[in-house]
Amino acid sequence: MIGHEITHGFDDSGSRYDAEGNLKMWWTPADRKNFEERAACVIKQFDAYEVQPGLFINGKLTLGENIGDFAGLTVAYDAYQRSLEGKPRPANIDNFTPEQRFFLGWAQVWAGKYTPESERTQVKGDSHSLPRWRVNGPLSNMPQFAKAFGCKAGQPMVRAEMCQIW
Repeated sequence: MIGHEITHGFDDSGSRYDAEGNLKMWWTPADRKNFEERAACVIKQFDAYEVQPGLFINGKLTLGENIGDFAGLTVAYDAYQRSLEGKPRPANIDNFTPEQRFFLGWAQVWAGKYTPESERTQVKGDSHSLPRWRVNGPLSNMPQFAKAFGCKAGQPMVRAEMCQIW
């Protein structure tokens, strides 16, 4: 979560404010262009998530939060891997590797149940994607996840067009 929140300083909204909180474009035009091209991948990905028949997540509305989830999760995984350096490998528990347990922990954070009306309300006006897609969205872009679970190209959790912001 810490990585998620820090990332907001560099997402589609936070990147428009300088260190003093003033509305000011501090990125170079080339950096902004590259960011927008990469962000378009995330928008397209989330626009395709159908919550209910005919009801899709709004990728533009949820962009900042989706970037925060993806970047925060990536930073956390890298930090976890570094924390293991120079130490004996943790044992598997219940047949899950340490890497798999990391990703399962992320998924458990978002476990929840929504009524259909709640889903409609959130999709129409909340900048946060529904929990299912806060899990599957970022993880399906992470080669580390695919490796941990042995996912192969063409499977649902391996995107043909993986998004990468940073």
